[in-house]
Amino acid sequence: MLNRVASSALALCLCLSPMPLAAQDGGKGPDKAAPAKVDAAKIEPMVSVTKHIGTFGGQRVAYTATASDTFLKDDKGNPRARMFSVSYVKDAPEPNRPVTFLFNGGPGSGSLWLHMGAFGPKRVAIPSDGRDDGAPPYRLIDNPDSLLDVTDIVFIDPVGTGFSTALGDTDPKEFWGVTKDAKSVAQFIRQWLSDNGRWNAPKFLGGESYGTTRTAAVANELEGTYNDVALNGLLLISTILDFGAQAEVPGNEMPYVLMVPSMAVTALYHGKTPPAASGPGPDALAQEARAFATNEYLPALMKGSALVGEERARIRAKLARYTGLSEQYLENADLRVTPGRFYKELLRDRGLVVGRLDARYTGKDYDNAGETPDNDPSFYGIDGSYTAALNAYVRQELKFSPERQYVTIGGVRDWDWDLPGNGGESRYYKNVAPYIGRALRENSGLRVLVAQGWYDFATPFFGAEYSLTRTGIPTDRIEYTRYDAGHMMYVNETDLTKLSRDIRGFIGRR
Repeated sequence: MLNRVASSALALCLCLSPMPLAAQDGGKGPDKAAPAKVDAAKIEPMVSVTKHIGTFGGQRVAYTATASDTFLKDDKGNPRARMFSVSYVKDAPEPNRPVTFLFNGGPGSGSLWLHMGAFGPKRVAIPSDGRDDGAPPYRLIDNPDSLLDVTDIVFIDPVGTGFSTALGDTDPKEFWGVTKDAKSVAQFIRQWLSDNGRWNAPKFLGGESYGTTRTAAVANELEGTYNDVALNGLLLISTILDFGAQAEVPGNEMPYVLMVPSMAVTALYHGKTPPAASGPGPDALAQEARAFATNEYLPALMKGSALVGEERARIRAKLARYTGLSEQYLENADLRVTPGRFYKELLRDRGLVVGRLDARYTGKDYDNAGETPDNDPSFYGIDGSYTAALNAYVRQELKFSPERQYVTIGGVRDWDWDLPGNGGESRYYKNVAPYIGRALRENSGLRVLVAQGWYDFATPFFGAEYSLTRTGIPTDRIEYTRYDAGHMMYVNETDLTKLSRDIRGFIGRR
């Protein structure tokens, strides 16, 4: 949900800081007005409890939905913020029933995407084939792919997103940063476990896009302290952990390398390059492209201006084969094509641009002469339906209808990207993958599921693989699944079912 910014991968929502984010809002800028002060002494947390029955994973489940504000308090018991969540808890559950905490990304996005698109008991029905969602009314339908047959679910909106706000004189920036945000979400989780008597339940934690960054940071806050909350599993959906490796800055060659497999499968999807010799489909071509990117392209780029003659010609020809771009264009770009240029150039001969969050989507720009797209067709093709669905569902069916507006995207700014430790080096290189490595080393029961869409340029699948194969990260408990869609693979109904089945199996193997 973003436009291209000056640096790396952006996740599902607006990145409002100089650091690369996991997402942008497709041209919608953040609300620049300062948040209104809320006098904590004059309000009580809003709570709405409703009863429901549904069929999920083939099982009929009676459950209680609790849409509520949770007050986050300081050491003196003074409320600092209210965090909105929706909890779905099975009635009369079996012993040791798992609970899963989920959120989206941005930073600055509410959890409506995973809530209304993937795992909530209701979802919004939109086209699966990359077409625009059109105008309302949108259909809100039962979601048999919700995970409520195997786990209770808590959807969390961090402060500045959804209905969640700072209170009183608390500056909301106290919650806006990798570590600040993680501490507040960890505080919410501990409070939820206490309030619901679930401290000894199996626990899963997950997010999408920057939500995977948050997952790593929250896991560090939960497991990396003496007041330990051990986790059973991490769900990383459209993963961005190592921002340094994907930062589009002069001199950094890694983003070009990590994007080649995504460019290859996208070119194949749009008929701009032939399939791999080893077989049809994206999997075979991605494997070829990974090998080329690692074994030939990266060493070539490392030579810089010394890459000349026959070797340069060979690399250029292979790069053209995998990207679907002409050798002349690649030469003009010095064999280094940014994603923004790729979106514009791949289908320029058809007068189309491809999407960033999901490259299956195409759109038409104001004209066909630009260097990069006007906007992301894979974001403006879905945003209206999700916003309408969340507001209608929560306010009408769940009976939670505050006067404040639900912040879908763009509710935070001036994000603090600094990470503690590492002798200060993290001030320059932003990477939370080591948090996952530490958690895996120190918790022998922890497992990680990495779910990636083939056509996602915001958080490319090769980038996720690269970040989770570095030194210090045990790989034997990391599982990968891939889908025939993009960043929000669940917009493809077939992939929603596959994603649900994969996560259901992951939780069941504990």
